[in-house]
Formats: sequence, C-alpha cells, structure tokens
Amino acid sequence: MLDIEKISNEKAFLIGVVTGGLSPEVVEEHLDELELLTETAGAETVGRFTQRVNRISPKYFIGKGKAEQIVNQAKMLDVNLIVFDDELSPTQVRNFLRLDESIKVIDRTALILDIFTQHARTREAKTQVELARLEYMLPRLTRMWTHLERQMGGIGTRAGAGETQIEIDRRLVRDRISKLQKEMKGIEKERETQSRRREQKFRISLVGYTNAGKSTLLNVLTGADVYIKDQLFATLDTTVRSLALDRKHKVLISDSVGFIRKLPHSLVASFRSTLKEAVDSDLLLLVVDASSRLLDEQLETVKEVLTSIGTRGKETVVVANKIDLLTPAELRGLKDRFPHAVFISAQNHLRLDALLERMKKSLESSYQTAEVTFSASLGKEIASVYERVEVLEQDYQSDEVHLKIRGNSSVIEQIVAQSEDGEA
Repeated sequence: MLDIEKISNEKAFLIGVVTGGLSPEVVEEHLDELELLTETAGAETVGRFTQRVNRISPKYFIGKGKAEQIVNQAKMLDVNLIVFDDELSPTQVRNFLRLDESIKVIDRTALILDIFTQHARTREAKTQVELARLEYMLPRLTRMWTHLERQMGGIGTRAGAGETQIEIDRRLVRDRISKLQKEMKGIEKERETQSRRREQKFRISLVGYTNAGKSTLLNVLTGADVYIKDQLFATLDTTVRSLALDRKHKVLISDSVGFIRKLPHSLVASFRSTLKEAVDSDLLLLVVDASSRLLDEQLETVKEVLTSIGTRGKETVVVANKIDLLTPAELRGLKDRFPHAVFISAQNHLRLDALLERMKKSLESSYQTAEVTFSASLGKEIASVYERVEVLEQDYQSDEVHLKIRGNSSVIEQIVAQSEDGEA
C-alpha cells in the first residue's frame, strides 16, 4: 500500500470554518471530533483556529490573508501539520504549500483515510481502503509524488515518448485503481456467496456512529472476541456471530465499520461490499451514544449513509447506549424524545433483556407460514427446504410432496416461487 499521508508523531494545528447556518459553538464541537480523529491517527493537537467566512475562497478556502496568518501561527507553534475540518480542493492544498512547503496541509477526508489505512487488517479492508485513498489522491498528484515510481516500479513505469513525471504518476495510480477494482469485484462475489448461505437465518446488523459502542454490544450479547478500543474506527471489518434470543429463536448479528460526519464518498463506495451486510439484514439496530452532545447530528449522519447504501424502508430500532453516563433527568428527556428507542448500557450490561425482547418481537413478526407442493422427483430442492426453514407438516405421496413450512418471509417467498416453477 502506498505511504502517502503518514501523519503519526506529528504536531497538528486544526482549522474550523464558520459558514452558513453554523454557529461558532457547533464548529468548536466539530473541532473536538477532529481532534479525536487527529489523536486516533497518531498526531498531537497543539492548537486550533476558527474563522467565519461569508464566501469560500477558491484559492485558500478562507482567503489569502487568513491563510498566511494560519501558516505563521503554525510556525510559531512549531507545527508540521495543518488539518482542515472541511474538504479542500487540490488547488487549495497546492496554494498552501506555496506559502510554506515545510508544513503539510490536509483535510478531514485525508485524515480519515489515514486512520482507515492504519486500522485495515484483512485483505478486504486493505483493498477497500487503498482504492479509496488512490481515488482521493489521483486529482491531487503533483511533482512531489516521484516516489510512486519506486514504490510501484518495474515494467511499465518508465516514461513513454514526451511523458512527464506527473503523467507517469497518474498512469501508475490509474493502473493500480483498475487492478483494485477488479479485486473488489472478486471480493463482492465472495460476499454474495456468504450472504446466500445465511439467507435462511434472521439477520440483524448493528449500525451507527463510530465509537457508539457497537462492538462492545456484540461482544456482550454473543461472547464474540471483537477488537474494542475507545477510539474512532477501531473496527473496519464485518463480524457476524450467532445469537440465541431464547431456546426457540436464533439469529445472526453483525457489526461493521462505524459512520462519521462527512464520511468520504470514496470510502462509502469502496466499503459497499462490507456495508451490504446491513442492506441484506432483516433488522437494523441503530446504536447511538446517548451521552453525546451531538446526538441529533450523529443520528442524522447515520441515516444519510444508510439511505445512500440502499436501506430505505428497512425496519430500524434506535438503541441508545451508554445510559450509565446520563443523569436521571437526562435519561427521562431522551425517552420523551425517542419513545420507541431501547435504552441500554452495553458496558454495564444494563437493560439488555429489553433489547433481546425487541429483537425477538421483530423476528416473530417477520415469520410466515405457507403450504407448498413439490414434484417427488425434485429431491435436491426438497432437501434445500428442510435446510432453510422449519417444516411443520409433511405429506409424501407417490408423485409429489406436500409441505407446511414456517420461516423468514423472504425465504418463504423464494420457496413458494421455486415450487410454482417446478409445477410449471
């Protein structure tokens, strides 16, 4: 993987811009989150700067005078990294570099991509992250990136007739993107195969803002050994575990990458195969940090990402986690605002029975009973029915088999259609 924006062990200066309907207080809270991101990436925040602007400058985002002031202040603080909470254009980054080449200027997107790169462990996660990073980097290539030839070297890296170094770099990145896209298609096929194997089970996905406690909840419910750390994006890969709600009801429950405000579009696109687990689920448990000052904004962010990946209309239950951090009055206020939510503390195992009951209710409502008839010659198809749903009654005759079945509605519909095709 290319080492493009390694920012660990650096001193960072954070920049927030007050625009439109944003208040200075909200921008400060956004910078608090940006500071957490910066620390997660391994850098130390030594200062921050906020500025109200009426119009975004195409050259520096905030105007040349303020840009020079920021760079000078960064020099005084002995800073080597400036991080904007907003996305910068390639031109804006280059213009900052012209003010001082010794200070690296990145935006929130580059910071998040750096964190994802550090936390990617599996082949799938590494492929997805590298693809997102390269797509982000391609329009930002300058003559700085001469190291690409060394890192990607070999046949095809030498310049063609009249080809400049920047053109070589762009060709190398495009070739790598093409290769990664092919790898992703293979990964997506593997995911589809895994998904088909699990279709007979009721599937629940834990979704939510990063660091809301999804992985902790999965561990508590299933005894899974999922990596947990009190930092943003500790989990990137999807983990699927079996969960017994009681003696009669078993489900599959999954945890995956958390969402965040201004999550890079390239990451959402690259992680589409990972996020498809949520799309294919029967129930979404939208886990939120009940103690967060930005609860409403975080909830809206998660809903926007879920809509973008195709979960509109999916049954969703809000799970307000970390209620142990609330006062009784704060908890009452949240219950008034979210009357249909389930309130828990995964860390302290509080009210998990209410959550299990809510899952069981959803499972029961999804079940359907049907009667189907198969030709006796379709032994393979009949055996498949027994594997996918509960068979309540069976009647074997000389030329056909009558079954009364009960199971997940979507699976029942598939079996009914299969039996009708067999008759045709």
